[in-house]
Amino acid sequence: MFWASYLLAVLAIILAWPVPILLSKAQWPARSPFTAMLLWQAIALAGGLSMIGAMLVYGLEPVGDNLIAGLRALAGMVLFNAPTTALGFWHIFALSAAALLTAHLVFTLLLTYYKIQRQRRRHRELLALLASPSGQDAGTLVISHDSPVAYCLPGGARSVTVLSDGLMAALEPAELRAVLSHENAHLSQRHHLLLWAFAAWRQALPWLPTTRLAQESVNSLIEMLADDVALKTESKATLIKAIAIVASGSAGSAAAGDLRPASPGLALSSLESGPGGPGADAVRTTASRVSRLLSPQPQLPAAVRSLVLACSVLLLALPTALLVVPGLLD
Repeated sequence: MFWASYLLAVLAIILAWPVPILLSKAQWPARSPFTAMLLWQAIALAGGLSMIGAMLVYGLEPVGDNLIAGLRALAGMVLFNAPTTALGFWHIFALSAAALLTAHLVFTLLLTYYKIQRQRRRHRELLALLASPSGQDAGTLVISHDSPVAYCLPGGARSVTVLSDGLMAALEPAELRAVLSHENAHLSQRHHLLLWAFAAWRQALPWLPTTRLAQESVNSLIEMLADDVALKTESKATLIKAIAIVASGSAGSAAAGDLRPASPGLALSSLESGPGGPGADAVRTTASRVSRLLSPQPQLPAAVRSLVLACSVLLLALPTALLVVPGLLD
């Protein structure tokens, strides 16, 4: 238990600082966005588990040889008024911090979900007044807006893709198909769930570099994944032109009072930007996506992808083993 707490603390520090910085600067994620997405999720989960686990294991060390025994002893203290003299001040402090951090993370996750659902409901009510069917399909709506605008609003069976009439007038049929394919990929691959989780993580721990870098990287990766789906039916030239046309209207749509929701995870925006509409992050994402299309790199070799996936599994397995395997380091 003693050594496990320190190893978990070291792992938490590594996953909170050098690892996300190095990964955010790496070039290979653009060659395999799905693999990189899994690695970011593993870093986030393992980092949170290590952070909470280090405090929990340290706090329980005086009353148990392993986590289960320690939790049983703690339950006896809380429920049956067992003596607490074995726990010193710092052990009680660590246990309190672990409990508070866990509650904070869960509460922020649920609060973010509630806010997103409420804003989506209000946005659907707004669309019911201002949008009309596109004629493309039942899940596509059109709003009266001169600037190119496209985004999708997740909602299960009620999911819709929203286009502006300015966008439809500016795009050729093939480019419009690329936009629709891109937005439908966001919905079918449920990217909004990833955005919700990483947005909540950033709101819960805004001081942690991992949260900001992870959210920015995930935003970029989901756009690349949607681009790859669009490329299955349309050419790179068509997709690049569609990105350029939509990006050209971002400033005008923002000035005119864009209908796009501003909350991360509320809507998935168009080819022009990441969730939340135009901004510095959106500009960087757009630039990286266009650069990826103009100078395509070969996909990562299968062996390398397998190695990254193995590292992801190891990241999750290591803190779990340190927490649940009795006497692992004895």
